[in-house]
Amino acid sequence: MPSDTRSIIHLDMDAFYASVEILDNPALRGLPVVVGGDCNRGVVCAASYEARKFGVHSALPMLTARKLCPQGVFLPVRMARYQEISRRIMEIFHRFTPQVEPLSLDEAFLDVTASQRLMGTAEDIAIQIRTLVRDTTGLTVSAGVGTSKLVAKIASDLNKPDGLTILPPGQEEVFLAPLPISRLWGVGKITREALALIGVRTIGDLNRIPTPILTAKFGKAGLMMQESAQGIDLRPVEPRQEAKSIGNEETFAEDVRDRKRIEQELLALCIRVGKRARSHGLVGRTVAIKVKYRDFVQVTRSLTLPEPVADDRSLYQTGRMLLEKTEITLRPIRLLGITLSNLAPAGSVGQMTLFGNGRSKEKDCRLYKAIDTISDRYGCGSIVPATLVEKMENTQEE
Repeated sequence: MPSDTRSIIHLDMDAFYASVEILDNPALRGLPVVVGGDCNRGVVCAASYEARKFGVHSALPMLTARKLCPQGVFLPVRMARYQEISRRIMEIFHRFTPQVEPLSLDEAFLDVTASQRLMGTAEDIAIQIRTLVRDTTGLTVSAGVGTSKLVAKIASDLNKPDGLTILPPGQEEVFLAPLPISRLWGVGKITREALALIGVRTIGDLNRIPTPILTAKFGKAGLMMQESAQGIDLRPVEPRQEAKSIGNEETFAEDVRDRKRIEQELLALCIRVGKRARSHGLVGRTVAIKVKYRDFVQVTRSLTLPEPVADDRSLYQTGRMLLEKTEITLRPIRLLGITLSNLAPAGSVGQMTLFGNGRSKEKDCRLYKAIDTISDRYGCGSIVPATLVEKMENTQEE
């Protein structure tokens, strides 16, 4: 193996949220388990492989999932439990290399190039990790081993669940050639349709198209797609860095135009973002909202506050103000999001700012600590400060 060849492992837990629910309640084993929003307005977060046979998958509207699989077991998200298991899994990954790039609670890239001298080949390491995860948590993880993040990711997806796919160096182009073009990152529906017009349906087809044609049609993206088709991906594995922003967004099952409904959704998003900021001990000065209309036109509006905040009330008040700068009541919207950025540790700017201005710091601290504790146990949004709800209702009456 050349000295500059990397060994990358992509590890992806199998139907993670659903698998944790089955682990905690073995009576669910073999049943179609769906984890997601507890109402028809939410989306599916995870589906067991039994549920997937009915066409249920992540990001599917819950209403659709219930129609496809009426006999399914539909469960609410228990984020605190999934985070607990995830921490144990990530600790296992870090036993083999510090070069761990988490993509989510249940997925990560590992660069084990330098670890092989002490721990065996990349294949040996992947086998050890899968065994440790199973023995420690009772869950299965699929793994792909390759020379790049792109190849490792595609490899891990091919043999789920509980699979291990090894791609030796030099075999990337042959390995990728028969796979559908949709396997490449960044090739969405519109790009697939455009590629189909020039006869490209597999990754191998893409390699046969002259580069000038691809660049003429797709610009730099055409060249990047062709490099990906050859297995070329120079992106490094990047260990998690400090968050630059904290945000949450919701894509609605049906387009929304009603102001009260939109503000209710905004409130729910603010509660999630506020809780995440507080859990990390962070505050932020810049609040931004994102609105995507029915025609997919997307707008953002932002405001930088005089003092950093992380409380739901300040986020909601600022978000409502920003909504006034959009066309929410004139044009139906399909997506709404809110982000807190310009972050800093709460202690570095004074604890008072964590809970806004003009209120009792001690009272608000107890309030949000209690809210966060309850939502950890019963799910985000299971309790909402009455003052926030009243504020919203009073605004509607004005």
